Amino acid sequence: MSLIRVFLLGLAAQIAVSAVAVVQSTPTAGSQQPPLMEHQKEIALAFSACPPSVASKAGVYVLEKSGYVKVRDSRNGFTAIVQHSLPRSQEPQCMDEEGTRTFLPRMLKVAELRAQGKSPEEIKRFVADAFAKGVFPTPTRPGVIYMLSTENLVPNDKGSVAAFPPHVMFYGTHLTNADIGSEGQAGGGPAFVVNEGAPHALVIVPVVAHTGSDHASTDKSSDGPQ
Repeated sequence: MSLIRVFLLGLAAQIAVSAVAVVQSTPTAGSQQPPLMEHQKEIALAFSACPPSVASKAGVYVLEKSGYVKVRDSRNGFTAIVQHSLPRSQEPQCMDEEGTRTFLPRMLKVAELRAQGKSPEEIKRFVADAFAKGVFPTPTRPGVIYMLSTENLVPNDKGSVAAFPPHVMFYGTHLTNADIGSEGQAGGGPAFVVNEGAPHALVIVPVVAHTGSDHASTDKSSDGPQ
């Protein structure tokens, strides 16, 4: 009987430890950390934002617990990444060299601050202050960010997440919808501005879904850091 009791106590302890491990690895409700993806799946999703000819040579980042990690260097100036403006959003994008210089540092820093447990309000204040101090540069020339994936889940005007069709974004620093004669996303139309008046404002132009070759084939050389 004593042996059985010892066995049961040991089994109970194992179950308790396993339960704690599950709780620690599973995001809690309202967590500010986006769920982590299997790396190859995330790489393929990031590349799905790019035109095939661009994806084949673009650099790529994946999200880990501490923030984003580069897993392939760029050979054409473009960078592919799955951004999360909100923890539950999913925004595969492929930015040119100017976007890599100006938009990417902000995305990397936001992910790092989330991993450190900073609140959305703290992150918002940090980003605003960084722009004011010139820590995050603004685009100095026209440029493009492709979001050609059919798996875009982006923040909408109501502050929630919704599916959005493939589109292309152009840098419009400090631009407003009025500047381009648009009523904004809610008003429809061929184009609209997000982040109106901000240093990182963008002109959004929806496009027909592209039909290129399988982007998964572009990650053959991205099995590990380079």
